[in-house]
Amino acid sequence: MTARQGAVAVSSLVPARMDRLPWARFHWMVVVGLGVSWILDGIEIQLISASGYKESLGMSSAEVGLAGTVYLIGQVVGALVFGRLTDRWGRKRLFITTLALYLIASGIAGFAWTPWFLHVWRFIAGMGIGGEYAAVNSAIDELIPARFRGRVDIAVNGTYWGGAMIGAVGSVFLLDHALVPEALGWRIAFFIGPLLGLFIIYLRRHIPESPRWMVTHGREAEAERIVDGIEASVRAQGKTLAPVDPRRAISVVPEDSVSYAQLVDVFFRQYPSRTLLGVTMMVTQSFLYNAIFFTYALVLQNFYHLDPSRTALYFFPFAAGNLIGPLLLGPLFDSVGRRRMIFGTYLLAGSVLLVSAFLFRQGVLTADTHTVFWCVSFFFASAGASSAYLTVSEIFPLEVRAQAISYFFAIAQVVGASGPLLFGWLVGEGTARDPLFWGYVLGSVVMMVGGVVALVYGVDAEGKGLEDIAEPLTKAGRAPGRDGEVVETA
Repeated sequence: MTARQGAVAVSSLVPARMDRLPWARFHWMVVVGLGVSWILDGIEIQLISASGYKESLGMSSAEVGLAGTVYLIGQVVGALVFGRLTDRWGRKRLFITTLALYLIASGIAGFAWTPWFLHVWRFIAGMGIGGEYAAVNSAIDELIPARFRGRVDIAVNGTYWGGAMIGAVGSVFLLDHALVPEALGWRIAFFIGPLLGLFIIYLRRHIPESPRWMVTHGREAEAERIVDGIEASVRAQGKTLAPVDPRRAISVVPEDSVSYAQLVDVFFRQYPSRTLLGVTMMVTQSFLYNAIFFTYALVLQNFYHLDPSRTALYFFPFAAGNLIGPLLLGPLFDSVGRRRMIFGTYLLAGSVLLVSAFLFRQGVLTADTHTVFWCVSFFFASAGASSAYLTVSEIFPLEVRAQAISYFFAIAQVVGASGPLLFGWLVGEGTARDPLFWGYVLGSVVMMVGGVVALVYGVDAEGKGLEDIAEPLTKAGRAPGRDGEVVETA
């Protein structure tokens, strides 16, 4: 760790003051201003899937597929690059930069005249969204009071599916050549996200830097002023603030950055079981999601002989189940607890999928009933997947929080990319059900394994301050504790 020259220990009550705040308008601003990232990602993925630009740009099927691939690769690169910068330069600077990058790149992609031009700017737009995952998750966790953190993080991550539905509805109208000229519709569609983002980037200018991050980077006085302002706005709403226990103060020695060698030490020596937990949760949910989502249309067409135009309509109930799950189940992650809810959602998602696999094999399902099973399975899976992002963003020290998110996200994206390839091969032409049956069994088991690992190695983080879950690396006199140890809050 690179300490500031002449740095001395600073004692601060900033984290305790932030955690004892009642829910207020400030927190709604944070949720709306930062949480839109997942809505934008959902819009982008759905627009890419619609591929309305194929004929206009004279693209082959391979080139259309590449448009999706470069966007996902861009997400991985962006998460890795901007994740490190988020920990070094601050949350706010990066959640402004990454959104601006997305806005510019997506807008420029709408002016594409050749496939390569589209691919370049889709890659850059993906970088912006990938960076958002690291910067925004870090900021939300550090700005939201501990007792609300679980439900907020899970609900916000689940709004991806709200964005996907917006993108799907937009595509239905904009890609209807009877309503909008073919060469124009897909270009307009690419501006849906940026137009929404323009309002959000204005809102984000009023969201402060994370006071927690500022304390560990030698800006204690600024952090105090920000918290003073938040508290004043809360009091102005007629809300009462509980007194802060002075024993909750933390003492840190400000630092500038964490070296890669220190990152290795954090993940593999100090917190090896948490690293295993993060990797397992992220990879298992990514594999299941990508495997089912990117091939469900093939299943409906090849096994149930649905026309492609009708297949598109089945996306909406599927997306609705994914959206409703985190919204309804999110509060339970704060009350029932992280470990039990993660285990339960992963187990139930896998179990429902397993039941549907046997029914599919017996040929007793229809397109409608199979979709119902997908909806129920992903009602739980969506909450579980959102809890994976919550987990990796809260169980590591503040100084490496954004990088932890970015590394686990990147690993999950890379491994998860194998799901569509495998399931696409198993679906084939729809002539045999056994191969896909075993694919569903594999997906079920993979998800259940994620739940079991969470039950064994999970961290009971509900209601606890981030500094109690994982002490800051900059804490004065810090001696790395046992992996998985959580200090109970007073």
